Amino acid sequence: MKYVIITIVTFLSLGAYFLLNPSYEKSLESKYYYMVGEYDTAETLAKEAFSLNPYNRMAATVMTQSQTALIFVRYIDQSKKYIHEISKMAESKSIDDAEKAKIKLMSEIMIDSYKKVISTVFIDKKLVEEAAHYHKEFVELNEKVSTQ
Repeated sequence: MKYVIITIVTFLSLGAYFLLNPSYEKSLESKYYYMVGEYDTAETLAKEAFSLNPYNRMAATVMTQSQTALIFVRYIDQSKKYIHEISKMAESKSIDDAEKAKIKLMSEIMIDSYKKVISTVFIDKKLVEEAAHYHKEFVELNEKVSTQ
């Protein structure tokens, strides 16, 4: 009975410490935002938590994961922007040499950028798959433009 009470008091003390400690409170909040895909907010909160306590491993982990996720998000956003621009060019009846060169350059930029993105270790499969999808599109576009 004595050990049960000591165990309960210990867990309650640790729980109170984690919930009342600003660093751990922010790191828990950052973990929540990371899990719902709000990587900017997660990174900001994790940085704040880490600055409050550099030994907070959860803050360090969430900060690193968020930064990696943001690399994927930026790649995907840039891909969408370039695909939109290329689609606008493709709506015209013919694509001139300058437009072909621009499409080729955009494709090559995104193909090279993908090599940097994919070299990171990441766990969110959705972002990895979406980035791979855009990479494949740019490889196909580059091949089409190069053969014309």
